[in-house]
Amino acid sequence: MITTNEKKAIKLTQYSHGAGCGCKLSPKVLDQILESNFVMPDNDKLLVGNHSKDDAAVYDLGNGQALISTTDFFMPIVDDPYDFGRIASANAISDVYAMGGQPILAIAILGWPVNVLPPEIAKRVVEGSRSICKEAGIPLAGGHSIDSPEPIFGLAVNGLVDIASIKQNNTAQEGDLLFLTKRIGVGILTTAEKKGLLKEADKSLAPQQMMQLNKVGAALGKLKGVHAMTDVTGFGLLGHLTEMVEGSGLSAIVDFEKVPLIMPDLKKYIDAHSVPGGTNRNWESYGAKIGFDQSVDPEYAKTILADPQTSGGLLIAVSPSMAHEVKALLEANQLYAEPIGSIHAKAEKFVIVKK
Repeated sequence: MITTNEKKAIKLTQYSHGAGCGCKLSPKVLDQILESNFVMPDNDKLLVGNHSKDDAAVYDLGNGQALISTTDFFMPIVDDPYDFGRIASANAISDVYAMGGQPILAIAILGWPVNVLPPEIAKRVVEGSRSICKEAGIPLAGGHSIDSPEPIFGLAVNGLVDIASIKQNNTAQEGDLLFLTKRIGVGILTTAEKKGLLKEADKSLAPQQMMQLNKVGAALGKLKGVHAMTDVTGFGLLGHLTEMVEGSGLSAIVDFEKVPLIMPDLKKYIDAHSVPGGTNRNWESYGAKIGFDQSVDPEYAKTILADPQTSGGLLIAVSPSMAHEVKALLEANQLYAEPIGSIHAKAEKFVIVKK
């Protein structure tokens, strides 16, 4: 039997080979898996499905509203089980907000190594999930669990959205400004923690951000000048931005100095080799689509911009005429509210990073 002190000493991240959204398959591998010659019957009620790389499926309910359906789960990104449950849940619910919708219901997904970790630890994970669902105003209404070699947790989430308010990630328009609501660098900090390199003063930075709900997405969905939206997770900022502009038939410029970082001195952890393996997998998948201005150090920039995020912020393409209103909304929700780039006509590279 594991004692109370031993339970407190358990570090969940030591029981998994990956962490958070860094566990995600790379975009290149995912494309290979999803490629299929199997033809599904037409369904005019399915408004968003596998034909695009969006955050969730959307189904027309026939009354001017649509159902948003999504799922997301991963292995521990923090050691504390309660925080793990909160982070995994905030991350899953985010897909509904990223489509401009309001979540209504969640179902839990739990994989647990029952012969290694006691059920009391799993209970704390589920309790953390309940706390985030309560913040989102939805019930954790059930779920499914299995005995697995590594701890896994996440949610399947349903939401509602007015059809006129659906936001997709492939509908950006030329001239749009780009906003990002959360800071970048979560993968670097969580890797540093797993390696035992994270300083005590920095330990709360990543968990606090990852547990923050992207509730503002429901309000952004009601703004017509918000042309496209997605959340930034395991593919990093560059990966999700590339999906946005490639799907929209456009290109983007990112102002590297305007991209918000989770801490000013993030480079000290990069220099200590606290770079997630997912960063390199991401870059191998889409690096050929990215260009750098001469003023930018490409190695440093790609380490930041391809860093896998977990429960990251919303990436929003906004008409310049609506930028002031969007900025005011973000500021009212205490979110980063400065444009980080812009959308342009399709060029040789899908994204150019400049200083």
